Order: sequence, then C-alpha cells, then structure tokens
Amino acid sequence: MVAIRTTIGVLGLLALWWLGTAFFSATNPILGFMTPWHTANALVLLIAEQQLLLDVGITLFRLVFGLLLAISVGYVLGLGLGMSKSFEQVVSLPIQFIRMISPLAWMPVAVVLFGIGTPPVVFLIFIAAVWPVALATSSAVRGVSSNWLLLAKSFKATKSELIRKIIIPAIQPGVLTGIRLAVAVAWIVLVPAEMLGVDSGLGYVVLNSRDQLAYDQLAAAMFTIGLIGFLMDLSLRKLLKPRF
Repeated sequence: MVAIRTTIGVLGLLALWWLGTAFFSATNPILGFMTPWHTANALVLLIAEQQLLLDVGITLFRLVFGLLLAISVGYVLGLGLGMSKSFEQVVSLPIQFIRMISPLAWMPVAVVLFGIGTPPVVFLIFIAAVWPVALATSSAVRGVSSNWLLLAKSFKATKSELIRKIIIPAIQPGVLTGIRLAVAVAWIVLVPAEMLGVDSGLGYVVLNSRDQLAYDQLAAAMFTIGLIGFLMDLSLRKLLKPRF
C-alpha cells in the first residue's frame, strides 16, 4: 500500500511538472524545453558525454571537504559550549550574531580571502554548516543525564575519561541530527556558491546552461541536484532511525 501511494505521489509530481511547463510555455516558449521528456533526453546526453558525472564528482568533493571542516570545528566548539558555562557566556552572543548572516552574504569576503575556484566554495560551505553542528552538539552535551555525570564522579573519573566514556557516546544522536541539518544547509548553499567564478560543478552547469539558453540542460541539472540532495537526506535518515 505504501508503494502504491508513493508511486501516485511521484506520478502526480511528474504530471504537475508536465502541465506547468505546458501552461507557461504558451507565454514563454523557451520553457517548453523544460518538460520531463526534454529533461530526460538532456540528462541522457550529458551522462553519455561524461561531463555531468565529472561535475557531480567535483561538487561532491567540495561538499565533503567543506563538511569535514565544519563538522570538525563545530564538534569541538559545541563540546566547549556545552561543557563550559563561562566559555558559552563569552562566545554565545558573537556566535548568535554571526550565524544569522546569510552564508551567501559572505561571497564577496570569500573571493577577497581565497580568490576564485574551489577554496571560496569550500569556505561558504563551512560557514553555512558549522553552526548547526556546533549548536546541536552543545545542546546534546547539556542534555546528558545528570545521573551519568554523578556516576562518573563517584568513580572519580578524570575530565578526559568523562568526555570519552560518558559525554561523547551520549551525544552521538544529537550530533548526527546536527550533521543532517548541516548537510541540508550546505547543499542549498553549494549550488549558488559554485556560480562564483568556477568552471565546474553543478552550480556552474546551471549558470552555463542559462547563459546558453539550453533550458533542457538546465532542467537536467536541477533534477540532478534534487536527486542527489534527496538521496543524501534519505541516507542520513536511515542512519538516524535505529538510534531513536
């Protein structure tokens, strides 16, 4: 029954896609090249030329690199925020202020600091993804049961043992939730970031297709972006499910 409902939902989305492009192409004929049929043809052509797969690989490399930096820094920062009240009081206000600045607003700064190419893209992914990890980690640390902390104290556990044996295992579900949010935010930021003076990646494919008025390729790139994002989120949901 679930499979039938899922199939109905997918077919409904395809129908809306087809009807929408058919309706708007009456006033703007170029949108007629974004139908599911044109998109599928363009996708097959791009895959056959191997260029799309190369762009996907470059985009995923930038994403993973930026996320690894964000997770590493965010995890350590979150531990500090959760375990030290004085540290939290010092840095909480600056963090809350900086994280409310749109990651895309950092684009000119990224270009000044790193020039053009992959480094500014990685920087923008980092600045977008570090905060969900840090805040989720700090929240998870504060949520560790006081009974566990008292038990560790009764055994005269050192600070290092407390962190390794009690806190780190206990906060894993919260940290994974933060990572899932970070991946979603990073993926949204990545595509416009790849329009920042680079000549590869899915964001570049979108921009280049628009400039060439190749709207079938543009639709194929959009479909690829959505599919990869969906698969990443699905994988993270499967990873989180057994832990709750």
